[in-house]
Amino acid sequence: MRTHFIAIGGSAMHNLALALNNKGYQVTGSDDAIFEPSKSRLDKKGLLPATMGWFPEKITNDIGAVILGMHAKADNPELLKAQELGLKIYSYPEFLFEQSKNKTRVVIGGSHGKTTITSMTLHVMHYHDIAVDYMVGAQLEGFDTMVHLTEENDFIVLEGDEYLSSPIDRRPKFHLYQPNIALISGIAWDHINVFPTYENYVEQFEIFVSKITNGGILVYNEDDAEVKKVADAATNPIRKLAYTTPNYKVENGVTLLETPEGDMPIEVFGAHNLNNLAGAKWICQNMGVDEEAFYEAIASFKGASKRLEKIAEGKGKVAYKDFAHSPSKVAATTKAVKEQYPDRKLIACLELHTYSSLNADFLKEYEGALQYADTAVVFYSPDAVKIKQLDEVTYEQIATAFNREDLVIYTNPGEFKEYLFGLDFDNSALLLMSSGNYGGLDFDELKKVIA
Repeated sequence: MRTHFIAIGGSAMHNLALALNNKGYQVTGSDDAIFEPSKSRLDKKGLLPATMGWFPEKITNDIGAVILGMHAKADNPELLKAQELGLKIYSYPEFLFEQSKNKTRVVIGGSHGKTTITSMTLHVMHYHDIAVDYMVGAQLEGFDTMVHLTEENDFIVLEGDEYLSSPIDRRPKFHLYQPNIALISGIAWDHINVFPTYENYVEQFEIFVSKITNGGILVYNEDDAEVKKVADAATNPIRKLAYTTPNYKVENGVTLLETPEGDMPIEVFGAHNLNNLAGAKWICQNMGVDEEAFYEAIASFKGASKRLEKIAEGKGKVAYKDFAHSPSKVAATTKAVKEQYPDRKLIACLELHTYSSLNADFLKEYEGALQYADTAVVFYSPDAVKIKQLDEVTYEQIATAFNREDLVIYTNPGEFKEYLFGLDFDNSALLLMSSGNYGGLDFDELKKVIA
């Protein structure tokens, strides 16, 4: 029986397609546009659709499962045909649950930090040659795909996203996994296009906790007041394990983590990443890795792709790229880089790219988010606003929201690039925060300026 993907080119979707292909499934798919690296990776395995577009004739009775991606619309021609034929249609998380019903499901949730904690956990498992299934939202060093599925592995580690499951299933993804072991790293209002109020957003995490299997475990960040409130209120029969940011210090640009064996140098830095590390330690210990073995492995963890990723370094200058876009993550990341390089000028550039960040009412949440930057720059593309069909955000609204008189604001990609490349990077740390690409900024070109 064939498994067919509607919108196979997405970051998550194409990785699942590759994982099923590796497992021996017969996989087909469609999409109206596929970009790199999905395109090359699908092509290499013979899974790239011959023609872009939607073709109802591809949907036939020999399909055992249709997997529907978020990029598709509810009126997608292939979806309508699948519904007409009465085929089994899964959202991405629904299908992952089907694949892991007989495994111990470890689900990492939270508004921020979930990719890093999932990545840390997988790094430790990989270091100690412990085979687990997984799904993570970033490419990891030493891993071929972001999704791995087998029949034999006992554990599956899943990054638990709170965004919607599919165009026809409006439940948050992490509600569908029914974890045996769950973690919540933090709660900071996000996805306001879907969860219009803070209370509504928090409720999704309460539901997530209620879905933990009886006798299961909730690992939670006690430093986050909202997370602690959700954990304390949970009455289902589960075990609760709290964690906090461990003690650490920074010496000569190196972060030293306090451990029972003494101070240990680690590759990642920033209080938020040390907090993530504490959460990952609890998860690994509940997966059978003792504390000493965890520390041995985590010392070599360099971070997930685009999560405070060092992209260039020269004498007295360094550049980092980070996926940060929510106000709390922007503040934490900016503070981390300043703490790591206290004697350098910190140039922090934030692109407003998500639905939430481009919403005029939500902008006020960013007040103080760039306070640790010596030079603070905000960029947004009016084209992104049009594509998302939002009301235009004005220069004045951004300036007022961030409440910083020396804030530098650009809306033209060319002018932003000219400004950036004209800066003096001597004795500086450059931080680029975005889930976009600053209107087509050439990062390779920028690396040459820094290195």
